[in-house]
Amino acid sequence: WGIQLCVLSCRMAMLVYQQKKAPVLSLAVIALLPSKPKVTVVPEGDAPAQLTLASGEVFTNDLNIARYLAAENPATNLYGEDAVSAAQINQWIDACRGVEEKPAFEALCAQINEHLTYRTFLVGYQISLADLAFWALVNQNPAGANLNKQAQRYPNLVRWVLYMESIRELKAVLAQAGLLRRGPPTAAANNNAAANKEAGAGNGKGSASSSSSSGPNFEKLPNAVMGQVVTRFPPEPSGYLHIGHAKAAMLNHYYARHYQGKMLLRFDDTNPSKEKEEYVDNILADLGKLGITWDQLSYTSDYFPEFEKYCVQMIKEGKAYVDDTPVDKMREERMKGIESVHRNASVEQNLLLWEEMKNATPKGLTCCVRGKVDMQANNKCMRDPVFYRCNLIPHHRTGTKYKIYPTYDFACPIIDSLEGVTHALRTNEYADRIAQYYWVIDALRLRKPIIYEFSRLCFVNTLLSKRKLQWFVDSGNVESWADPRFPTVQGVLRRGLQVEALLEFILAQGPSKATNLMEWDKLWAMNKKVIDPIAPRYSAIAKEGAVPLHLEGAPVEPFHKVHPAHPKNEAVGIKVQQYSNVVLLEQDDAKMIEDNEELTLMRWGNCIITRITKDEHGTVTRLDGRLHLEGDFKTTKKKLTWVANLPEMLSPVRLVEYDHLISKKKLEEEDDFAQFITPQSKFETEALGDAFLKNLQKGQVIQLERRGYYIVDSVYRSAEHPVTLIFIPDGKTSAMSTLSTKVDRLASTKGTAVPAAK
Repeated sequence: WGIQLCVLSCRMAMLVYQQKKAPVLSLAVIALLPSKPKVTVVPEGDAPAQLTLASGEVFTNDLNIARYLAAENPATNLYGEDAVSAAQINQWIDACRGVEEKPAFEALCAQINEHLTYRTFLVGYQISLADLAFWALVNQNPAGANLNKQAQRYPNLVRWVLYMESIRELKAVLAQAGLLRRGPPTAAANNNAAANKEAGAGNGKGSASSSSSSGPNFEKLPNAVMGQVVTRFPPEPSGYLHIGHAKAAMLNHYYARHYQGKMLLRFDDTNPSKEKEEYVDNILADLGKLGITWDQLSYTSDYFPEFEKYCVQMIKEGKAYVDDTPVDKMREERMKGIESVHRNASVEQNLLLWEEMKNATPKGLTCCVRGKVDMQANNKCMRDPVFYRCNLIPHHRTGTKYKIYPTYDFACPIIDSLEGVTHALRTNEYADRIAQYYWVIDALRLRKPIIYEFSRLCFVNTLLSKRKLQWFVDSGNVESWADPRFPTVQGVLRRGLQVEALLEFILAQGPSKATNLMEWDKLWAMNKKVIDPIAPRYSAIAKEGAVPLHLEGAPVEPFHKVHPAHPKNEAVGIKVQQYSNVVLLEQDDAKMIEDNEELTLMRWGNCIITRITKDEHGTVTRLDGRLHLEGDFKTTKKKLTWVANLPEMLSPVRLVEYDHLISKKKLEEEDDFAQFITPQSKFETEALGDAFLKNLQKGQVIQLERRGYYIVDSVYRSAEHPVTLIFIPDGKTSAMSTLSTKVDRLASTKGTAVPAAK
């Protein structure tokens, strides 16, 4: 095992622990710290958890390690902002220590439930080590198994538990430690698909074996032996993981766990022109977010000496030769089946040129090594492919030690064989290269893995080419690789896609070999089933054009009421609704109201509109009405959202919506993708929302009633830095109310997408 997570400001360190006794608190701290230098996490030790720093200092015990990691990175405030908060955190940590028996656990739950009555977190205004200590206790103590179902007994605590359960990084830690439990009993959590996805994401091999019926579309791997299957996921560190890579990783992980075998993670780093340590770090982090674990971490560059030996072996056996044919001419000769003039050069001459390549001499830099396969083959991949080439760019791991590098086609079959891979899963777009793969294996007389193909994942209006995605980043068309419009793992998670939904989507397809252009709607519809049962409901009104409704009969003094935060799941907790005699309505709603119409103000009751005031442009500027709370809401046509016009209580909110980056559903090979960039694909709306929106935490999913689902992208800091919410698509083709999104409005006015230059 070798799991590298990029974290904190401490130097290179190694955390070793027993897999069955994972230091959950320490792993949680690591997961929540910023991406900086590495802590190598190795769950294979025999002794209790131990953190060894580069300086040689050693820390033992989960709590001690977690305290050190939090203190070493004070900017996170995990250990509090000052001495007072640090002392409070220590008090709560002490309260959690030694709590094993059920009565003591229940007493602590009651104490924390009362403490959280008017608080979101145990100490301060964000997650601290105190929250993580109790979270670890809840997930490690059997008495905490059903805590999320005890909303009547612990309403405030359950609200806290559900929030902690929604944090992806903490979910990944539980999966890594084999502690991932089911969520609250909802329709989405009790169906077969949910059972499938939990089995697929499980960390333990036993849980995987119990999922043998979880994938109706899954074929058996040919010649697979229980306990002996070895798969591998070999990403190239030349970009961030996208949703296509996620499918490959999840399938490899699924089959390895299903057969109680192993999954290897291997970085295919044979091209220093494209590869960066940044990409390695982010790939590791993204796999952690997806709950994917591996049994061995390696780099293709670990085997550079072996590849050179095998290449020399091929040259000596007359199965490879050195060629200095210019690239364009070589490409033309391969297309026409014309042999290179150097194809039949002597072994001695080839070995001399090989040394020239290794030494990067002027002559050597013009050469490459080609396999002597079959220049007349109908499969052009077999027409003497390139196996080695020169590159003077420093490698991200080996620096300038090597001047020559193997191609993927040469290195992959060799390393698959050497590392014991039994089943090499790969997309069928590389079907033509299977013969080449086995030619290398046979030529070197190596053990032969079995290639098992599946179709690549393709979505409408989407590019998955890392080269083209890099262009979007470099050209400034997107913020970064984590832009919510990107199909990267970071992009789709930032837009609100839940790992559970992605896993269910992948497992529902299975390793199908049929290549289909898929709509995003299906994936987002699955995502809605995951988030709808647990997303608390709030309200927000667009600031521009907001219309005051003056209510006769309402109390002059503002007041508040407590309502369930979710109409069908009391475990989500409660919310406080503010009331006043002036409320704000959406301009879109106000325009549709008629004189003397009776309508329903959601979570208040009916009112009758007595006066509508408009300006010269027809914009509604004021409404007057009187409360009619005895009225029947079933008889009204309009059920409207609203917020109390109490400036000191309202939360400033920025609502962000995204459209597709590409305006054409399917780009053809000859298309210039830059000519099909959607002119405007990001929209922002300033809004005024419920007071509690100021307390939302990054990554939290909510529903704004009649608007849709949103994920918190940035938290509230001030009026100038409001909470930012990103709209989560729900798979529907129409808006959930008359409050259509800006993307919907644009689509309705422009019709079908047309090519558009930047």
